[in-house]
Amino acid sequence: MHVMIRRPRSRLGALRLAATAALAGCADPIGVPPAPILEEVAGSGGVANVLSALMTARTQFTDSVAVRYGKAGQVLDSITPAAIPANGEVVAPVFGLLPSTPYALQLIAYGVGGTDSSEILRVTTGPLPSDLPRYRASGPSPGPGYVLFSAGAYGLVIDDTGRVVWYVRFDGTSLNFQAQANGRYIARPSTPDPSAVGSLLEFDPLGTVTRRLGCAHGLRPRFHDVLVEPDGSYWLMCDETLVMDLSGVGGVPGAVVTGTVVQRIDAAGGLAFEWSPFDHFDITDVDAEARSGATVNWTHGNAIDLDADGNLLVSFRSLSEITKIDTRSGAVLWRMGGLRNEFTFSNPGPPFLRQHGMRVANGEIVLLDNFGEAGGSRAERYALDEAGRTARLTGVYAPTAATRASLGGTTQSLLDGHTLVAFGDGGVLQEFDTKGAVVWQIDGNAGYVFRAQRIRSLYHPEIGLVR
Repeated sequence: MHVMIRRPRSRLGALRLAATAALAGCADPIGVPPAPILEEVAGSGGVANVLSALMTARTQFTDSVAVRYGKAGQVLDSITPAAIPANGEVVAPVFGLLPSTPYALQLIAYGVGGTDSSEILRVTTGPLPSDLPRYRASGPSPGPGYVLFSAGAYGLVIDDTGRVVWYVRFDGTSLNFQAQANGRYIARPSTPDPSAVGSLLEFDPLGTVTRRLGCAHGLRPRFHDVLVEPDGSYWLMCDETLVMDLSGVGGVPGAVVTGTVVQRIDAAGGLAFEWSPFDHFDITDVDAEARSGATVNWTHGNAIDLDADGNLLVSFRSLSEITKIDTRSGAVLWRMGGLRNEFTFSNPGPPFLRQHGMRVANGEIVLLDNFGEAGGSRAERYALDEAGRTARLTGVYAPTAATRASLGGTTQSLLDGHTLVAFGDGGVLQEFDTKGAVVWQIDGNAGYVFRAQRIRSLYHPEIGLVR
């Protein structure tokens, strides 16, 4: 990789200030803001992936910087979003580059006193890793931005043609890879020891691990979903395991029962909220077959979201149930689906079964119904009358070819009214318009996409993000 480093410009900056003073007719022009100064400018390839570059510099009198760039020998026709210096130091990334390609980059500084620009540096990107998955995608009218998901050892982002434009490699593999409201990404890579409690990892857009997220009381965090708030606090699901005598309900005396606890951890790492199904549910809420063995996967929480009123919604796959929980008292407000269903469904046939990817959007609930329809899995949207306990089906998003998602899958409602659906191990990832027509998809078998999200920006993945 070819890198050029610019020499310090402090003397040039001093000469510029002197010239400004001379033009103003005085040696020390009062009220004239100094022009920005760039010093010790350097360029290099990105650390986490070869499709990026970094420019660094020391700055003076600078509010923000951006990188103007293009292929070497061509016009610098692209520019990055602004990066803000901290204590005079700035790191300005460039994302979405092509592999094995020489680029020309120029740093631009902005301030009250004007602008400054660096010399043009050249950086050549490296080749893609040989094991990085490749995709083809197409569609007549996809939403703006990019699509991110996990693929084995990689968390990656693709454009609408399927080209990988950003990636990070995990130590291990992670089924889930999510963008969050604080502008970071979350994954839960596997560990060499399957019995280890483990933790969720938070990555910044540079691909750097910024912190580890875990459960209080030493509980094991579930990989399925996490919601990080803009202030850094987060909601996550945790496994709690108890030994119970289930001989009176068709089980065994020493059954090992796992339930899903939901916790909120504040930005300082303290436990701010905790809810356990062992305090609110009964073991008979799951069907008899599922509670008959030596180990019982009792609730299997796989999605969480906050409703418009600030209360919590949780999807429990084993129960085929969506539960609403008061975030102040922990009381169960209602239960929808499963053996303890409190709602009347307007649509014919059974409600959803073994659902995934539940989200709240525009006052409605959207989810992937994995097993509720004989013809295959589909995403469904429900309008609720919570007071009257009715659920009306308002939208259906079925894949072009009938697909059964036996495991995983998610939904995302987009700002333009589209719905992005990952059909888990069914190998399908498609985006639908408001009428249920496919407007974008990964062509061929997409592999096991547990979760997919569309984001607007590689630099600020929280922009335009709908949970």
